[in-house]
Amino acid sequence: MSNILKSDKNDRKKKNFSVGIALLVLLAIAIIIYITFEKSGHWLVQDDNFEHVKWVTILDGQTADLERNDFAAELVREGKADSVLILGRRIYRDRSNAEFYAEDFMKLGDFDKNAVFLVPHNDPSTISEAYSLIPWLKKHNADTVLLITDAASTYRVKRIFQKLSGNSPVYLTKDIKHVTYNPSCWYSNRESRKNWLRSWAALFASYFDLFNTDTLEAVDSSYYKPVKSYAEYKREINPNVNLQKLLPKIEDKIKAESEKEAAKDSIKASEKVQVKETKETPKEQSKTQTKDQPKEKAKEKASEKKADVKKRK
Repeated sequence: MSNILKSDKNDRKKKNFSVGIALLVLLAIAIIIYITFEKSGHWLVQDDNFEHVKWVTILDGQTADLERNDFAAELVREGKADSVLILGRRIYRDRSNAEFYAEDFMKLGDFDKNAVFLVPHNDPSTISEAYSLIPWLKKHNADTVLLITDAASTYRVKRIFQKLSGNSPVYLTKDIKHVTYNPSCWYSNRESRKNWLRSWAALFASYFDLFNTDTLEAVDSSYYKPVKSYAEYKREINPNVNLQKLLPKIEDKIKAESEKEAAKDSIKASEKVQVKETKETPKEQSKTQTKDQPKEKAKEKASEKKADVKKRK
């Protein structure tokens, strides 16, 4: 009996131990899930502090609110940034979103047209944006660049630019606090959940995309579409016209056209005169014929009378 009781006690201890282990595992899983839900939204965000940057880069992909334009314009107005680079994909033929973003940006303040640059590109990924931009930044000896993108992409974007640039320039990112993503409660909003999932998937994919890649240099800028200032862009679509040079040409053109019109009018007048003459000549002939016929008849009658008188004699 004593052996049976001892074996029962041992079995109970083993069961209690197994239950305890299971509860600990469940508790650990619950803690991991809680940390994941609570902290994973923040792990995607790289929010750097700064006082002043020379370059601000507005990456493509902003919403219809153009919230990145607003954030960059505020930095320039406050004197925290000197120059702005606006990226945009080609949307049809030879036009790109960069042109429309730049037009909107210039309406937000009295900015220097030579300090705002358009960076057109033709690929939808952040890596392609980096390939288009980094060589130009190195060519112009940029030292500090603020990258403006959505909050959930800041860590990934900064890592991509740093990996492809090497030691310079220094890149910063900032959470612009837009409504599409809240890192503290990303799971409570459908758009935030979608953004969270896409950003984690893009982050893992970037590790494979950047594996064994070389850094970009200034000479690589010749392979991509040229970056141009807003002033250059406006000169291309609205070229300056020298009116003083054009006036003599316009006057000569007006004279030539007036001479042509005068020649046409003279030709028309002569044609009208000829038509009138051709219409009037038949009428005159008929009138003269009608006038001459009674006179001839009267002469014939007089001559006949004279002939009769002579016969009678």
